Amino acid sequence: MRYILFLLLFGLATLGAQSVTVSDLRFEQQENTLGVGEARPRLSWRLQSADRDVMQTAYQIRVAANETDLERGRRLIFDSGKVDSDQSVLVSYAGPAAGSREQRVWQVRAWTGSDQPSAWSPPARWETGLLTPEEWTAGWIEPDVTEDENRSMPAPLLRREFELDRNIASARLYITAHGVYEATINGKRVGDLLLTPGWTAYDERLQYQTYDVTDHLRTGANAIGVALGDGWYRGYLAWGDARNHYGKTLGLLAQLEVTYRNGTSERFGTDGEWRSGTGAIRSSDIYNGEVYDARREQTGWTEPGFDVSDWKGVRMVDHPRDILVAPVGPGVRVTETLDPVELIVTPEGDTVLDFGQNLVGRVALSVSGPAGTTVTVEHAEVLDKMGNFYTTNLRAAKQRLDYTLAGGGTETFRPQFTFMGFRYARVRGWPGELTPGSFTAEVIHSDMQPTGTFTCSDSLINQLQRNIQWGQRGNFVDVPTDCPQRDERLGWTGDAQAFARTAAFNYDVSGFFRKWLRDLEADQLESGSVPFVIPNVLGEGAAGAAGWADVATIAPWTMYLAYGDRQVLEEQYRSMQAWVKYMEDNAAGDNLWNTGFHFGDWLFYSAEDDNDGRSAVTDKYLIAQSFFIHSTDLLARTADVLDKPADAQRYRELAATLREAYLREYVTHNGRLVSSTQTAYVLALHFDLLPEALREQAAERLVENVRSYGHLTTGFLGTPYLLEVLTRYGYLDDAYSLLERKEYPSWLYPVTRGATTIWERWDGIKPDSSFQAVTMNSFNHYAYGAVGDWLYRTVAGLDTDAEKPGYRHLLLNPHPGGSLTDATAELMTPYGLAASGWALDGEELTVNVTVPPNATAALTLPAADPARVDLDGTTLSTGNGVHSAEGIDGKVVVRLGSGNYRFRLPAPVGK
Repeated sequence: MRYILFLLLFGLATLGAQSVTVSDLRFEQQENTLGVGEARPRLSWRLQSADRDVMQTAYQIRVAANETDLERGRRLIFDSGKVDSDQSVLVSYAGPAAGSREQRVWQVRAWTGSDQPSAWSPPARWETGLLTPEEWTAGWIEPDVTEDENRSMPAPLLRREFELDRNIASARLYITAHGVYEATINGKRVGDLLLTPGWTAYDERLQYQTYDVTDHLRTGANAIGVALGDGWYRGYLAWGDARNHYGKTLGLLAQLEVTYRNGTSERFGTDGEWRSGTGAIRSSDIYNGEVYDARREQTGWTEPGFDVSDWKGVRMVDHPRDILVAPVGPGVRVTETLDPVELIVTPEGDTVLDFGQNLVGRVALSVSGPAGTTVTVEHAEVLDKMGNFYTTNLRAAKQRLDYTLAGGGTETFRPQFTFMGFRYARVRGWPGELTPGSFTAEVIHSDMQPTGTFTCSDSLINQLQRNIQWGQRGNFVDVPTDCPQRDERLGWTGDAQAFARTAAFNYDVSGFFRKWLRDLEADQLESGSVPFVIPNVLGEGAAGAAGWADVATIAPWTMYLAYGDRQVLEEQYRSMQAWVKYMEDNAAGDNLWNTGFHFGDWLFYSAEDDNDGRSAVTDKYLIAQSFFIHSTDLLARTADVLDKPADAQRYRELAATLREAYLREYVTHNGRLVSSTQTAYVLALHFDLLPEALREQAAERLVENVRSYGHLTTGFLGTPYLLEVLTRYGYLDDAYSLLERKEYPSWLYPVTRGATTIWERWDGIKPDSSFQAVTMNSFNHYAYGAVGDWLYRTVAGLDTDAEKPGYRHLLLNPHPGGSLTDATAELMTPYGLAASGWALDGEELTVNVTVPPNATAALTLPAADPARVDLDGTTLSTGNGVHSAEGIDGKVVVRLGSGNYRFRLPAPVGK
């Protein structure tokens, strides 16, 4: 009987433990990784459970060199034992540091209150790359050819053959380039990444990639071939035919390491034995596209036995290896393909394919015809008011493909070393009748994992959300660019800081921004000034603009809030300090930063024929002082997080002094700002620049301004915070009115004009269907998409607590309003899926929320009395995941553990 009772109790305990599983193991917030640069990484996992109020109380991590040893629990490299901790995100690995080329396989199990742990998670792995410069035994090589440095030249091809005389166990290729590369071994492409090694501050940081090429090799003769393109390294960047920013010659560094089954190994690196030639790519350029002559293809050049008698040699050159770094963010890939939705013959007689979506990527085509026939494909975002192909807004960028057929059958082509921003493709020179099935569009961007969704009852707002996401995809091609189509495509800092919070909802951008912020620090000037664009190709004079350079403080803090990553603050702390010191140095004497060039509230509302001063011009130095204070505040908060109390105190005192200077210079005795624009008041209120006694009247003046115009007037710097400030000060109806406005200027006006991405200007296409100034009129420019943050955090009500960042503690506060009858946001947080949504049905409001395991939440409901709130069909009470419920300031605040909850309550008055 005792034995039966023991089995029963053990079974119940095990059952309780098994209701929780551990999954989604991540290394530095990434999944399985190869060639990483961290010897002691941070590890994360998620708990899965259908139960409520699940909190981890302990975990155990074990690590082995291979999966077999791990599963059997033998020859473990590290076993943490049971660690009493609720931490499941970014847990520091406490085992022995891995050396170069070493693989680690790991798994974890968790306790959630029971004496019995969960089952072990499925295993995950990481493998280190080459951690020190000395590990690189290969040498840099360059093609031994004469080139014209002033124009794009044929893409160099570099190859070498080698013999393998034993059975192969594994092989790794470590590779980077000056330029962009594509590697092939024995006729098989290596990996699926594009535009590698990516764009970084090349003089300080050059990424290399690691590939598992075991399946590419065979015993006997082998060959490796690498094609190079100009890319960002020496191609056209910025304006005025500027090129060769980082160098004039393309180069390659590659190291192939083969391990045999008998335990021996062999290396083959770039050396003087390589040969160089050219092939079908006659030119390639980021802005201008690609010229490809299939008659010049070097058939079989990446396979053994190819005749290289007419190829040239290579030059061995010396370049620093201490700047080589492993990637920390996702690479660029094809993530989706789109078929044409329509074939159009324009009034001017052009044949144009419409892909139905303004995208970033390339076309792939299949064609057959006589040798020597050249097919030209040009790319555009929009058609003009007459329905004709429009490329004037591309400025000097050609965005063009020229493909010359080899003849003799069906030929397939896609460019290798370029990308385009387009919805429409004009095709010329097509042999025979063009059919849409001959083309597909391949969407290209950094392969970030989608994390957030937002939907509501308004189809136009849903399209706005899709436009925000497509704009992010198109402009996150290894760096956060301003636009993806014209002769610019640069990492503008102002756009990135405005959009960072929205970006972190839509996709996992933790690695993406971590990589880019390291480039920011590398390119930061000795004075502490931050360049306008990162990587910096505009020179030292293009730096130090308020609201742009403040990305140095805003982006790290935003990543900390979104992912709870303290380390990103540690890594960027010196950079943050340097930027604040730069402003401090330029405000010496009167504590006012009122010198230097600033972009101001870029692309603010400007009235035509403005006779009475309706254009919303905000004093640029008022803006500069506002961001100076905000960055100093963020630096003080960062110092608190990093346990630097002396620094925190100093920056708090500096911020207080700067506020006093702001009040003296920009605020009248009656509390009016010297710039009476929406942006001026928005910054004053959002950054808490005014004393408490002046804030309500400032909010009133803001609302008076909004109502006077009947629309927003903000530019890049005011727009991200406008609706949030209105909501914070009790003007939710006005915020919704701005959101739902369909006329220019508004977020929905472009949607009504058929936009599928966010525009650079509020009126890129004017109400009369003419275009804005051709000198600057991108139709894929994400900055104004920063309104997404308000949709997610306010309309749906899904936010994180700054005191417990990374959504460890959720702040759920939905705001029904406007004409919406429902809205829902879902987000895959570091802890799991979180959601907040609401729906109105007559006089009843339903609120659905999801709190992931190992997280908690505070839900604010628009009800005055907990007794009028229903949960699970009964009156709200504590227990079953509900920790407390109380009425506070006319609202009900419910504190929740993890789980899914559905609340019903009377609809807010007026709804």
